[in-house]
Amino acid sequence: MCYARVMCLCFKSYRARWSIEPHAARSGARCHNRVVLANEIRRAHLKYMADLGHSIIPRAPLAPRVARNTLLTASGVQPLLPFVLGAEHPSGSRVANSQPCLRLNDADQVGDNRHSTFFEMLGNWSFGDYYKHEQITQCWYFLTDIVGLDPRRLYVSCFAGDASHGIPRDEESAAIWASLFASAGIDAHSTVVGSENQAARIGTNEARIVFYNRKNWWCRCGTLDDMPTGEPGGVNTEVFYLFPDVEHSRSLGEYCHPNCDCGRFIELANSVFMEHLRTTSGFQPLSRPSVDFGAGLARLAAASSDTPDIFQTDLFRPGIQHLEQLTGRRYKEFPADMQIIVDHLVGAAFLALDGVAPSNKAQGYALRRLTRRAMRSACTLGLDSRILTELVPSALTPYAESYPEVVERSGDVIEVLSAEDALFRRALQRGLKRIDTLSNGLRGSDLFFLYDTHGVPSEVSTTVARVRGYTLDLGWREEFDYFMGLQRSRARAAAKGGVGRPPP
Repeated sequence: MCYARVMCLCFKSYRARWSIEPHAARSGARCHNRVVLANEIRRAHLKYMADLGHSIIPRAPLAPRVARNTLLTASGVQPLLPFVLGAEHPSGSRVANSQPCLRLNDADQVGDNRHSTFFEMLGNWSFGDYYKHEQITQCWYFLTDIVGLDPRRLYVSCFAGDASHGIPRDEESAAIWASLFASAGIDAHSTVVGSENQAARIGTNEARIVFYNRKNWWCRCGTLDDMPTGEPGGVNTEVFYLFPDVEHSRSLGEYCHPNCDCGRFIELANSVFMEHLRTTSGFQPLSRPSVDFGAGLARLAAASSDTPDIFQTDLFRPGIQHLEQLTGRRYKEFPADMQIIVDHLVGAAFLALDGVAPSNKAQGYALRRLTRRAMRSACTLGLDSRILTELVPSALTPYAESYPEVVERSGDVIEVLSAEDALFRRALQRGLKRIDTLSNGLRGSDLFFLYDTHGVPSEVSTTVARVRGYTLDLGWREEFDYFMGLQRSRARAAAKGGVGRPPP
């Protein structure tokens, strides 16, 4: 009997103990006649991990106390990297948690069906304990038997290999997945596409297992070529969920594939297998291979509820429904602005809870940018930005069970947002007076002045300009970025005690 089959029998014995949908049909079909609450999934994940011998550890702060390499906690593994890289964790070799994360770089992507700046990552880690077979199998049963997802709508990706660096194709992970699919009566053939562009051009022939190159390699610097000596890395395998009713956008390529950005597939989970160390002569095996698993809670809730829009899950609906009541407008008419408001308010609230105050630097700027983008969208919806403080309790309600501090200290959050709103209003009024004097339209230099002098972000200035009917110079972005480059150059020179030379 194969290893995967043995693991199947072991994991199935737990089903009645924690399955969210214990009456799912043996055929693999899953019921989608009710919304599965994110709290249920979070609780089930932690229970599942604890029963499999993991120590449940608390969340790390969203704003790291000592910001060495990063300002914000952007992934579940980030606070645990020292242990992945060899340090002994005080809770043992198996740990799990649910980690709030914030990716400010994703702010411009909020407005589609699956991106948010704030999200929770359900995670488990093995520091030299179990490896591929156990990790992939427990991931399978978490998704199919505990969350109750239809395995016929699951697709996976694996690493295609890199001959130039001597890293082979990850056939081991693919074989484990194929065996698990077979246990559900699913024929899981595979295909090698390499890049996402190649997949969009030639398609995958409906392969269940797709091999990509760069997308399925993990290291802190992004790619194999960029890894310095002493940097660890490893292959990863990702799990996607298909929403067949979402139409593929041909603007992204002739064919859809799991890593396509059209929204038909949503990435749910990712298992990283840290096993290589970059040396001066190539790569050598790490003495203690580790596992890093992460699954997005909102995306799991969306898949379990059979909605391709994470903002239709109970993590966001309370805030969005409150917005609909305040504005008299429907979410389907203004999805992007409502998503921005609710998502950014939650991210700003967690930053404030972790002791961050608004400022023009570092973590404080992250908080300021989130709140001011939310205020901008409030203005677009015809709301007085001061009313956003009324949304705080409803936006934070879904997190009260696991993070009681969001209720206990919601008054502190409202106080921070109120003070920032007052500052924003004064800055905006000064900026608007400047905008009103520019009858010939706004250039990038004007927008930089508004940002640098009055603290008005460019996205706010451009929104206000459009609402007031002013024109924007076609090259405003390039000019704005040029002046931002000058400012950064001067700041770097000042830090070194010299005089900055502007970029060419």
